[in-house]
Amino acid sequence: MDTTRKPEGFEEEKLFILPEYMQTELSRSELTRDLFVSDIGFFPTARHHYRERPEGSNSHIFIFCSEGEGWIELGQQGAFTLTRNHLAVIPAHTPHRYGASSHAPWSIYWFHLQGNHTAAFIKMYGMDTGPLHLPIGAMTEYKDVFDQCYYLLSDKTYSLPIHTHVSQSIRQLISSIGMRVGGTAKEKKREQYLEVAIRYMNDHLEQAINLPELAQHTGLSRQHLILLFNEGTGIPPIEYFLRMKIQKAAQMLSLTPLSIKEIASNMGISDPYYFSRLFKKITGSSPSNYRNVPKG
Repeated sequence: MDTTRKPEGFEEEKLFILPEYMQTELSRSELTRDLFVSDIGFFPTARHHYRERPEGSNSHIFIFCSEGEGWIELGQQGAFTLTRNHLAVIPAHTPHRYGASSHAPWSIYWFHLQGNHTAAFIKMYGMDTGPLHLPIGAMTEYKDVFDQCYYLLSDKTYSLPIHTHVSQSIRQLISSIGMRVGGTAKEKKREQYLEVAIRYMNDHLEQAINLPELAQHTGLSRQHLILLFNEGTGIPPIEYFLRMKIQKAAQMLSLTPLSIKEIASNMGISDPYYFSRLFKKITGSSPSNYRNVPKG
């Protein structure tokens, strides 16, 4: 494992840490004291990321790896690898250290939870027994709830109603993931089909693919593939593919000097005006405005 350390901060990171006096207030409030978020963040491609807490943390730490990989070591246990689409939970007061892989540094969505009910939730759903592979639906839900909670907390840090809402959202997320992770054989088969389709999309982001092509690759009918995506992600397959393209384009706008036309072309979209309309429809911002907004 690579324990090279890096100064704080990752490009395009999201990071929110609740002031200590607010943590005290939430720990005393009837509606939040049993479970509340004290820290939340997203570290993309977190090269040389490393944390070590010999005494553990007073929070329960949830780490979801969306890309790449990293490693986690708990107490006297050996280190385990955390890979794409896997969630790990570090219980409070457990000595630990973790870091990003040197060859494929992870991108992680993480949050810290405090409160009397948190340990019981973790134990009930077996979240402290090792990395959990999140099905596509649970992965999508995790990211959606994370984004909602992060922006609410960042925008209205001192609002007790907001913290109460976030607390309830996280409770629902944990129980939803816990129910999904087990899954029946039929549900697991469905997830396998979705993963095959999404992997194919990811490998062809710079091209244009259509529904018949995607259905043929997965070995499903077009109708069945649409049904699986609607049930698993809430949107049809081609719309999911377009969102993946725009997500990649957004990263390129932030991290490269390429023109909007060049980025559109790299995403397999020959018409830059169509690309701009699609980008705004999905993100709510034009490509030029997105590029000019400070990130992190």
